[in-house]
Amino acid sequence: MELVHGHLDDRFASLGEAFASRLSDGTELGASLCVIKDGETVVDLWGGWSDARKTVPWGEHTIATVWSTTKTMTNLAALVLVDRGEIDLNAPAACYWPEFAQGGKEAVEVRHLLGHTSGVAGWDQPVTVSDLYDWEKSTAMLAAQAPWWPPGTASGYHVLDQGHLVGEVIRRVTGLSVGAFFAKEIAGPMDADFHIGLDAADAERVSPMVMPRALPLDPLDPDSIAYRALTGPFLHARETRTDAWRTAEVPAANGHGNARSVARAQAAVSHGGAFNGVQLLSERTLDSIFEVQAEGTDLVLGVPLRLGIGYALPETSFTHIPAGRRCFWGGYGGSLIVNDLDNSMTIAYVMNTMVLEYSPGTRRTRPCGDSRTDAYLDAIYGALS
Repeated sequence: MELVHGHLDDRFASLGEAFASRLSDGTELGASLCVIKDGETVVDLWGGWSDARKTVPWGEHTIATVWSTTKTMTNLAALVLVDRGEIDLNAPAACYWPEFAQGGKEAVEVRHLLGHTSGVAGWDQPVTVSDLYDWEKSTAMLAAQAPWWPPGTASGYHVLDQGHLVGEVIRRVTGLSVGAFFAKEIAGPMDADFHIGLDAADAERVSPMVMPRALPLDPLDPDSIAYRALTGPFLHARETRTDAWRTAEVPAANGHGNARSVARAQAAVSHGGAFNGVQLLSERTLDSIFEVQAEGTDLVLGVPLRLGIGYALPETSFTHIPAGRRCFWGGYGGSLIVNDLDNSMTIAYVMNTMVLEYSPGTRRTRPCGDSRTDAYLDAIYGALS
């Protein structure tokens, strides 16, 4: 079987070679890559296999769970409402969601939710994975609990609940769930085959996740913020194979798409706020993304992060993303989105084989990207230079 399909501009030939090499040597099972630059799709590649037994090819319309790349979609939806004047980043979240003022959270601002500084990095125990699928219950639980650290003072990565926090603000403002609002206002206009809450009819297109090899990690104190966030609740990767996961809305983690759809949904960010003939964001709203909300060692991930509004910003530990006007994030096991405003370029990568690697100089899991995306980014930026 021919492993690589799609097209790419000649200047990105080295990227195509890197992708083909990893599919050939088994580093990749099935994956997709997309680069949109200056409004044109200059790379749209897919290839390999959709299943571990190599019986179903990864096709042009294959989709997969992208884990926390979903956060950039939910946060983009919130930024659309910011741009329309329906949400104020500096307003207390309780202005839109009055119940959220419980537990001493009356001063938590919307920007704290988008910047992982709200102090609400997970659910208080007891909480189960099934609770994530019950929107009314899970958001009521978040509204009732107290912050785990003083809001606005540091980041603590909101592993699974950022989508519920931001999403409930969106729901209170629009009357629509995150998935419905995203579909109507972003995915539809941008012609992006990306879903937060998958229709049953699309399930046959989903490539199941190939589970990662676990890393031996330094033990966490059960009373630590990191432990509480990572176990509140603990979610095993095999959950992504269930119908409950695919059809629910978990807007921090269960988005489904491929690289093309991720890039198309996000391309407005790198193209002055507009893509596919639709203006989503103004320059003022784009500037807000780069307002630093936290910088330093994240309380949950234990690695250095520089966080803006809705996205991470370049930091010395992310050596393959150049400094400048760029914002990015990725998903557990590898998926990635980079919006490069300096080059009017969006880069996206979605795969089915999850890889876990150490963050440089630590025994903590790398939160974003891996050696595969490093190679792809190097090839892309090498082509530009």
